[in-house]
Amino acid sequence: MLDRTTERLERRTTFDLEATGDPVEGEPLKTGTTTVAVTAGDAVVVAADQRASLGGRFVANKDVRKVQPVADTAALAMSGTVGPVQDLVRTLEAEANLYAARRGEPLSVSGLASVAGNLVRGLPAQLLLGGVDAGGAHVFELDGGGGVIPATYGAAGSGMQVAYGVLEGRADAVEDPERGRELALSAVAAASQRDTASGNGAHVATVTSEGVDVDALSLDEVAAASAPEADAFGGDAA
Repeated sequence: MLDRTTERLERRTTFDLEATGDPVEGEPLKTGTTTVAVTAGDAVVVAADQRASLGGRFVANKDVRKVQPVADTAALAMSGTVGPVQDLVRTLEAEANLYAARRGEPLSVSGLASVAGNLVRGLPAQLLLGGVDAGGAHVFELDGGGGVIPATYGAAGSGMQVAYGVLEGRADAVEDPERGRELALSAVAAASQRDTASGNGAHVATVTSEGVDVDALSLDEVAAASAPEADAFGGDAA
């Protein structure tokens, strides 16, 4: 039992600190990443940068989509090793569609989070799920241990410490989706300035009862979109 626990801790530590490794031949493509999710009244905003790296030092791809719709009114932000996470997203989306087809109603966000928690267990990944259902707007944090934690807002990935510095004290008061979008992008922009595994623009999803709207933003567009939030607090997110 101790050996299995130690192995799991080693996997988690490797994931959390992946930006310190050296790129080697055959190493899996990883998204060190900064992901953010914020509830905003009856909506949720989910955002992430676009960089994928090898060992956290070599930029392997500058246009990776780390925010994906997984149901009609839910989106997932992902960080970790790309292959397993992409497979998880496909499976989660299929499970949500199958439930809706069988029951004639959509799977609740908490139910979707439970399924995602089972799927992510044992994987080198951290996920943020944001969604809207009859009970309102929800954010869930999920990790490789299978943990599912409800939250008002959250950040994950190698840039999460910087992102939380932007979110703390601000995210609890967000009631407007546009303000939530500005705050989420400010957090991603700030983390991209300091975390070598994050950067190259962002994808941002606004989730409402009407559906999921995902936008891809360049570096300049991220800076412009986050500027109102930075100005409101006398800072410079980008």
